[in-house]
Amino acid sequence: MGYWGYFVVGRGERPLPELEALAGAAGGLTQRASAPGGWQVWEYPSSDGDIGNMNALARETGAPALFGYVMNSECVVLEAAAPESGAWTTCLARSAMAGYVGAGREGLTLEDYFLEPGDAAERAVRWAAEAGYEVNADALVDVLTSDPDLPPLSASLERGDPLAENLLFRFLDRLGVVPL
Repeated sequence: MGYWGYFVVGRGERPLPELEALAGAAGGLTQRASAPGGWQVWEYPSSDGDIGNMNALARETGAPALFGYVMNSECVVLEAAAPESGAWTTCLARSAMAGYVGAGREGLTLEDYFLEPGDAAERAVRWAAEAGYEVNADALVDVLTSDPDLPPLSASLERGDPLAENLLFRFLDRLGVVPL
């Protein structure tokens, strides 16, 4: 069985778990990375529950925020918000995610739940611009259309198995917020 859980990405002077937006998960969050500019990555291992509100986190910090919910190390639901450019949702490892969506309600497709890669990349470019970064949309599309068959991309992820978590950290690197 793979990993189930959240990665919370935000920018702040205080540790993110101290913020009201994440109060419901504060005791279960572990810091996994930090980067210049106050960027923080926190992990909340859980296959259920509500860790907090990403929109509220963006408002409370005054900066873009992102939640990555990893499902069995096979795929990732990406939810992002920024104070000015708003919220958007997409996924990583789309073919694996299609299996989860297909197990749900009849007649709904992946696109009923998530932005397509090109649209998600455009939203991510605006998200990154609001964070003060200029990013390449094509580089984001590359990650958004990849499968989790990549080698480990983060020092915090040492296993050699194909992991959707690696796609998440590659996406964060391409956004400019948490370099690999």
